[in-house]
Amino acid sequence: MAEAARRQGGGRPLPPPPRGVNQPPRPKAEPVDREKTCPLLLRVFTKSGGHHTNEDYAVRGKEPKDEVQIYTWKDATLRELTDLVKEVSVAARRRNARLSFAFVYPDKQGRFSVREVGQTMSYPNRKQPDDSKTLSDLRFEIGDYLDVAIY
Repeated sequence: MAEAARRQGGGRPLPPPPRGVNQPPRPKAEPVDREKTCPLLLRVFTKSGGHHTNEDYAVRGKEPKDEVQIYTWKDATLRELTDLVKEVSVAARRRNARLSFAFVYPDKQGRFSVREVGQTMSYPNRKQPDDSKTLSDLRFEIGDYLDVAIY
């Protein structure tokens, strides 16, 4: 038996598998009771034509000027957020507007990173694949920003 353990790495445990490989799916988050749960403040930054860059978020307190603050819950869908953005952005109300969502969060070095998480249409003819994704499903953390590119 000791011989077999030596051949398999000397009895040392194997390293964990890379992220996303052979891992069980995350359990579906339960819906939030919006009557009893306090909403979170979501800072949303919109831009026509593309996402803001990492450098736009480099200095704390000097984020882009086109900010909208939304109170919502982690079970809010991208469709709900699309409708809220349409209330404040004329460009998002266009019939053929496409909204691309990205999370802005601090990386391991403390610098902000922009990561795209989904897309919706302003007025979809049919249900889009990302419409029903929630902030929780997309691994949103309280304190992250939401960057919305409007095309």
